[in-house]
Amino acid sequence: MMIKKTKIIKVMEYLDYLYPNANCELNYQKDYELLLAVMLSAQTTDKQVNKVTTILFEKYSTLEKLAKASIDDIMKIIKPIGTYRKKSKNIIEIANRLIKEKRGLVPNDRMFLESLPGVGRKTTNVVLSNLFNEPVLAVDTHLKRVSIRLGFANARDDVYTIEKKLTKIIPKDKIRKLHHQLIFFGRYHCQARKPNCSNCKLKEICEYESSNL
Repeated sequence: MMIKKTKIIKVMEYLDYLYPNANCELNYQKDYELLLAVMLSAQTTDKQVNKVTTILFEKYSTLEKLAKASIDDIMKIIKPIGTYRKKSKNIIEIANRLIKEKRGLVPNDRMFLESLPGVGRKTTNVVLSNLFNEPVLAVDTHLKRVSIRLGFANARDDVYTIEKKLTKIIPKDKIRKLHHQLIFFGRYHCQARKPNCSNCKLKEICEYESSNL
């Protein structure tokens, strides 16, 4: 554990250098817009989600309008991101439940959020972190890959196990920032197919070359 804590300090210092201002790349102006955007981001990219939500949130500018929206129209708008039929139903149901059960506000309530369609632990963690400054990690494919390559997790670990392992070694007040930095690192530097190993200052503590992860 002491070795991993020493290693995480080195990682934090390097990521502070690479990505001092890393943050959520999904565009939103209202609390429910973030919730919906994160739900839509499953199995697609933030860039693609931003393209469709720009249109969606402009046309349906309130939660009430989304709750009463035509599902066919929503499907037409979000079709480029894939699994659009299911996600369109989720949008309308989430809007209605927020209005009926939470007076139109996204609550700091994990149990409620995870009961919404299309919203699991990862989506909930993103919402809790960005809206309520909760010290939680959302383990996506990028964060999972980086955690395994750096030796903070094992290849067989599921995302919840990785979340627990990282939470134990990252200082609580650094979790939110490092969460975004690790995602940026995996998205733009330590990529799945072509990691930028030759220019990486974490090579000496990385297990990628030996494990080929």
